[in-house]
This record gives sequence, C-alpha cells and structure tokens, in this order.
Amino acid sequence: MLQPSRTKWRKQRKGTYRGDAKRGTTLAFGEYGLQAVEAAWVTNRQIEAA
Repeated sequence: MLQPSRTKWRKQRKGTYRGDAKRGTTLAFGEYGLQAVEAAWVTNRQIEAA
C-alpha cells in the first residue's frame, strides 16, 4: 500500500469512555430521561430526534 514518506500531522485517534459519569446525571426538566445501552458518539441532532 502506498504511503506518504512524511506528513505534517499524524491522524488523531478517538479516545474511549471509562468509568461512570462524574456529573450530568440528574434531570434538569421532567421526570423521564434517556439512558444509553452502550458507549457511542451521539450528535446533537440525534439527541433532538429522540
């Protein structure tokens, strides 16, 4: 596979989630909330659609 010999920046890797949330676990409005089943990146449009 062809690769450039030199690049200015290396590709940045995405981190992983570890442990429980330290904050943001209480509801601000209403009585019900969404709970994630597995770790994933969620966009603001996906949150609004839910």
